[in-house]
Amino acid sequence: MALAKKVLIIVENLPVPFDRRVWMEATTLQKAGYEVAVISPTGNGFDKDYEVIEQIHIYRHPLPPEESSVVGYLREYSWAINWQFRLAQRVWRERGFDVIHICNPPDLLFLVAGWFKLFHGVRILFDHHDLSPEMYEAKYQRRDIFYQGLRLAERLTYGTADIVISTNESHREVAITRGKKKPEKVFVVRSAPDLSRFRRMSPNPNYRAGRDYLVGYMGVMGEPEGIDYLLRMVNYIVRKKNRQDIHFMLIGSGPAADKLKALSKELEVTDFVEFTGFKQGEELLERLSSCDVCVEPSPTSAYNENCTMNKILEYMAMGKAIVQFDLREGRRSAQEASLYAKPNDEVEFAEKILELLDSPERREKIGAEGRRRMEEILEWQYQVPKLLEAYDKIFQSQ
Repeated sequence: MALAKKVLIIVENLPVPFDRRVWMEATTLQKAGYEVAVISPTGNGFDKDYEVIEQIHIYRHPLPPEESSVVGYLREYSWAINWQFRLAQRVWRERGFDVIHICNPPDLLFLVAGWFKLFHGVRILFDHHDLSPEMYEAKYQRRDIFYQGLRLAERLTYGTADIVISTNESHREVAITRGKKKPEKVFVVRSAPDLSRFRRMSPNPNYRAGRDYLVGYMGVMGEPEGIDYLLRMVNYIVRKKNRQDIHFMLIGSGPAADKLKALSKELEVTDFVEFTGFKQGEELLERLSSCDVCVEPSPTSAYNENCTMNKILEYMAMGKAIVQFDLREGRRSAQEASLYAKPNDEVEFAEKILELLDSPERREKIGAEGRRRMEEILEWQYQVPKLLEAYDKIFQSQ
């Protein structure tokens, strides 16, 4: 009887199983007969150094306090690389692995993976979540030595990887052009939710805070996500349009959360905006199920144009009408399941929110189209064969 093939997944920016994409990948591989271990940070209620969940062996490490600055990121990433290398050595001693599956950001995990490739012949799969150079430019509005360093790290990551999986066609194109990878070694595996787990629930009217309508946002709260745009839209809706019948629920957190809360006070909209922090499980599903409209306010940038935002797919899975700026990958995901505002036009975006709130029939139609796209085209069951094909390819190349 053949021994099971062993995989080590390393992710730095979110804990597992909180990171939905990584957890779906891990459990899919386990069900396909692979032995899977994961290294991730602690956080979001997952604070054990080691545990086994659904036969996945999870090793976790701490991170320093999150800080949205170049110095803060350098400290975080150097700390993480040190921990990940130590834990990878532990996994190697305790379990061994044939493939090391690295997930960016940051594009520095090739330092850990490359050591095992050089000295142990381990194969490397690069799971390309984010365009790190474009992310840096979106945050800091400059192309300096750190930007050039990220371009170098990206090239080295691609150069080290045997196989690449990309979250969308834009990322695949980057892998083939900037990364110089052969097209047959780059696979698109979208981050669509598993509808057997990500399911709709009965709405809870308590989340409306006594108002008639509920608008929801879910995701990380950093500079590129455009939540400052959303808060200015709330100010326009409440003050200029005199609509005080709408509650805005912002689910998530991140390095810009405190600044955004301060901005909500400055704009005098704190009575209409709720910052809930990160939520998960049934509470998250119930909150999303209770929304009338969900929003994705990321403004245009080289980063946002090329990213598939997980929240869009999750809104669609919940059958919710969406409003977003008209960005390339956002439109590719949602198509007719969303209204689109001119990029960075806050007033037009706000008006489209009101347009949907005032038309329940249109909300229902748009939400149903999003759910249909998930059920028939995008959900995780359609991504599984692509993930397993990528793994077949990496083992064939050994």
